[in-house]
Amino acid sequence: MQTQIGLRGVQPGPHTSRCPTALSPRKIMLRISEGDRRCRQRNLSVYAAATSTKEPALENNRTQTQGNNVVPATGITQNVSNRAPQSLQKPRIVILGSGWGAMSFIKGMSKKDSQKYDITLVSPRNYFLYTPLLPAVCTGTVEERSIVEPIRRIMAGKGKYFEAVASDIDPEKKSIVACFPADAGMDECCFKMDYDILVLGVGSVNNTFGIQGVQEHTFFFKSITDANKLRRQVSECFERAALPNTSDKEKKQLLSFLIVGGGPTGVEVAAELQDMVEADLVKVYPDLIKDVRIAVIELQDHVLSTYDRRISEYTRQIFTRNHIDLILNTKVKAVQRHSVTVSDASGAESEIPFGACVWATGVAMHPFIKQLQERLPKGSQTHFRSIITDEFLRVKGSGGSIYAIGDAATIEQPKALDYSDELFESADTNKDDKLTLAELRALMNQASKRYSHLEEHARFLDAKYGSKRFGGLVRSEINSQAASPLNELSDNTEITRTQFEELLAKIDKGLRALPATAQVARQEGEYLARLLKQHNPEPHSQGKQALLQPQKPFKYTHLGSLAYVGADKAVMDIPKMGPVTGWTAGLLWRGFETYSQISFRNQSLVAVDWVRTKVFGRDISRV
Repeated sequence: MQTQIGLRGVQPGPHTSRCPTALSPRKIMLRISEGDRRCRQRNLSVYAAATSTKEPALENNRTQTQGNNVVPATGITQNVSNRAPQSLQKPRIVILGSGWGAMSFIKGMSKKDSQKYDITLVSPRNYFLYTPLLPAVCTGTVEERSIVEPIRRIMAGKGKYFEAVASDIDPEKKSIVACFPADAGMDECCFKMDYDILVLGVGSVNNTFGIQGVQEHTFFFKSITDANKLRRQVSECFERAALPNTSDKEKKQLLSFLIVGGGPTGVEVAAELQDMVEADLVKVYPDLIKDVRIAVIELQDHVLSTYDRRISEYTRQIFTRNHIDLILNTKVKAVQRHSVTVSDASGAESEIPFGACVWATGVAMHPFIKQLQERLPKGSQTHFRSIITDEFLRVKGSGGSIYAIGDAATIEQPKALDYSDELFESADTNKDDKLTLAELRALMNQASKRYSHLEEHARFLDAKYGSKRFGGLVRSEINSQAASPLNELSDNTEITRTQFEELLAKIDKGLRALPATAQVARQEGEYLARLLKQHNPEPHSQGKQALLQPQKPFKYTHLGSLAYVGADKAVMDIPKMGPVTGWTAGLLWRGFETYSQISFRNQSLVAVDWVRTKVFGRDISRV
């Protein structure tokens, strides 16, 4: 804050100069001190007003921290009087969050296009984190500073940034209250901001599923802080196990590392830990390696369940070869300080000791999103984990002023069954109240433009219809895939209206929300940036005049999935190409993760880290 210094001199008269009388250095310093004192008094009065007894005190409503996700407490005060500076002429866009969705949006806006708006980003984390390489950070394969980029560097020339957490929202008045994070160790300072367009990119928080002991005894894995805690814990476990009076039983417990969740994160954490043990720790703890156990606990009967089943089987083989245990069809019942209670498919319970347990499964709704849901019109928001948007990413019930992207949102997809009569009538060209395979194929292709979840079934019918021309090889490949209910249809099938409704019901039952991945958030952020770049607001266009009128809905394009499985090998599930595994996939994975960094600086640092680890090994120091 700049202190205004008033220089009062002799009042100008007919014979006096209009320059004020020069003040001595001592008087200037006195005035600086006086200005600073008044500034502090103003700040204290604002804080006192915010914590007055007329409203719940801020001391009881400070932000809390879950890992590195700073989340607001409920009941934040409404009498915050100071406001952030905002334009009175340009549409005001406020972005909450600094994750994949928000950063993809900012990167998608050029400096020229950004000048059409007054853009402000609010986030308690003043850097962007490249989350796919967090497993590499927890073992020192990649250093933490290599995968973070300061927000202010990304925002330069495009808008303002405030390090604060959104604590309250009024969707009717289109305003939010944001506060400096309390976990920074300073007095909390709150301010209000108005918006014409609000972009929610706050993500999600860890989901404990109500299991006792998860919050207290496991390591979450969503932030740099989480990765660093795990790295220190692994080092401490080995050092404690190396002491001369540590019993064999305690050694086995200390050197047992459990990962709950067999998704990409859990698999990569297990793979990175095993790489560190085999490549680095074996050299400095040769007597302890025999007691090391790395295990993945998964509720289903295979890991990487969202990937091609062949990839899951390949990962199982690699893990078996690398001595990583897969505890499948197993549910976590409780977590104690040094053990996990699990139950298998038969219901039998057992305890597994651990030195460190990583919780890499499940996400839950962010408290700020829950607060917003409660303040939107009744019935507009019914989802238990995310806020519901339309196909243009506009939050339902917000009047088009709030957009949601990333893990915080789920797109409401219309069910085709609700329009079955309309669809059937349009496809029944000969009006015999039956649909042939050719008519059904034409219907699916046309309807997939409106109902995106029909697209994969339309492609399936295209392949099935074309198999007449391409022979039995294609037919056998199609018939081997039982993913679509349409697989049961033969070439001469004719289905009635009732059968058509049953078919749509089966297809709608498989309707699923977009996965909570960086790829989805990135595409949503880029889509929103394109909308704003195409929009040309009139001068002084605030309020309803600033709202966008999008024409083309958001459409997610799945580009594939990758995961590192250890020993320089990886797996890739690429559409229209199929699984890619082994050394080749490992090289492609490293290249992709390096190229995908948000800046050239990060690309260079990550590339250097790969080389450093290969040449010099990982730094196993606990610092």
